[in-house]
Formats: sequence, structure tokens, C-alpha cells
Amino acid sequence: MLDLRDLHCLTALARHKHFARAADECGMSQPAFSMRIRKLEERLGTSVVKRGNRFQGFTEEGEAVVQHARKIMEDVRAMEQDLRSARGEVSGSLALGVIPTALGNAGLLAVELRKDYPEVTVRFETASSIAIQQGIEDGRFDAGITYAEGTSPDLMQVDPLYDEGYVLLAPSGLAPRQLGDITWAEAGELPLCLLEPSMQNRRIVDQTFEQVGIVPRVIAETSGFTSAIVMAVEGLAATVMPKVLIDSLGGFPNTVALPLVEPVQEKSVCLVTAYRDPGLPAVDAFRAVAIAYHK
Repeated sequence: MLDLRDLHCLTALARHKHFARAADECGMSQPAFSMRIRKLEERLGTSVVKRGNRFQGFTEEGEAVVQHARKIMEDVRAMEQDLRSARGEVSGSLALGVIPTALGNAGLLAVELRKDYPEVTVRFETASSIAIQQGIEDGRFDAGITYAEGTSPDLMQVDPLYDEGYVLLAPSGLAPRQLGDITWAEAGELPLCLLEPSMQNRRIVDQTFEQVGIVPRVIAETSGFTSAIVMAVEGLAATVMPKVLIDSLGGFPNTVALPLVEPVQEKSVCLVTAYRDPGLPAVDAFRAVAIAYHK
């Protein structure tokens, strides 16, 4: 008889693709974790993990076992949440993948969720739009806030939330003006700190600069906006940020936020969740709150 703890170990390994990190999630030492995987293979009578000094992936049979294990663990989690929901309790954890530009909005949605569902805990993880879709497919994320462009409505539920517009956050001493708009061409002449090229926001920014025939002065790249904001506050560089993030965080000292025009650029941001019947109550609750908040 298979043990649910074995399946938890296997799905953790599939998520982390690293023995030590998977063992840590499962609350055991790496040797004990590896032994548990070996015992699982003995019960199944087949190799599940490709052997090596490091994790090298799953065997063909192992991939099939992982898919079944994910479904079983999801069903167990759904059963637990459904039982609590039947008692009038919506509780549990919600793993949410969020693109960096939407972190402020995700935080506001978590506040709204807590008002009606105080027993639901939300864990945010910043990720690229591609990583979010992959994470929903492999069970790493329960839901994601990402760009609508590139999502697959035939593979997952897609609910539009808002349109992302862009502003230039610039040191007051570097900005060409303190009020009004700024063109993308003007912004490209300033020293800039932008997100890494692998992020879709950066691709949007690069495409817009290319559209106006400008090669921007990029002096730094980052995986999140914290470093970019610090550089702007310290007077070192400007950055392109979504207006919704500026609105949620408020202003920053020694900086100005100027809407970017010529062109006015907007991209649709959406909530994506896996198709599931019945759905996880915690996910359904978050989806309902997110849609209602953005009406």
C-alpha cells in the first residue's frame, strides 16, 4: 500500500528538482528523503528517478508516477478543503505565482481575501509569465497573476483583471520635468535600471523603445523592482514601472512619476487557474475576490 507521505516526497521532488530542497519541504534529512524514494521504487517495482550525484530527472515510468501522484495529492487537498467548506469554513494555503509588475496588486487582493476568508493563507512567489504557466501545470502554483498575452485559455481558466499602463519613476534631479508626461524617446536618454531580459515586462519595454527607434541607456538589470526603486531614490537611474504598482506603493522621496506617452502602452493582466471540477475552495474564493475587486 502506498503511503501519502511517499507521494508528497515525490511531488516535492518534481517541484524543486533538487533533493535537498525537496527534503527540506518534507521536513526530513536528505538521506532519509532519498531512502523514502528508494522504498517507493521498491514498492512500485520500477525506477522512478534517474540515478546520479544530482537530480537528473525522472525515468519515463517515473514521469507517469509523478502525474498520478500529483492528481492524488490534489484530490486529497481538495477533499480536506471541501470538508472544511461543508462546515462553513474556507481555509488552507494558496500558492500564487505573480509577475513582478503585479506584486502590489496581488498584495491588495490578499488584503481583500482576508476580510472574507481569514483562514486562507496566501504565499506569493515572483516568477516570469512562462514560469507561472508551467507552475500551474505541474502543481507548483494554485493560481497566477500574469499577462494575458501568451496564456492558453484552452489549458487554463483566464480571467482579465486590469490593463497595465506604464510610468517613468525618475530621480527628481534627472527628470526633464517634474509634472506632466514624458515620451518613451525622452525616457530612453536617461540612465535606466530595468527588469532582466527574461521577464515579459522587459520585453514589452524593449519592444516599445524599438518601436520609437531608441536604444535605451540601460545601466543595470534586476529580477524585481526593489533595486530599481532604490536606484531612483538615490538619484542614480530611472526605471519603467506599471502605474498600478506606483499607485499601490505610493510616492518615493526625491523622485517623480511621469506617465509614458508616444505611444501610450497598455497590456492586459489576468488571473490564471487550472481547470478543475470541483475547484479548490481556497482558489475559488481568491478568484471570486479578484474578479469582484476589479469590476
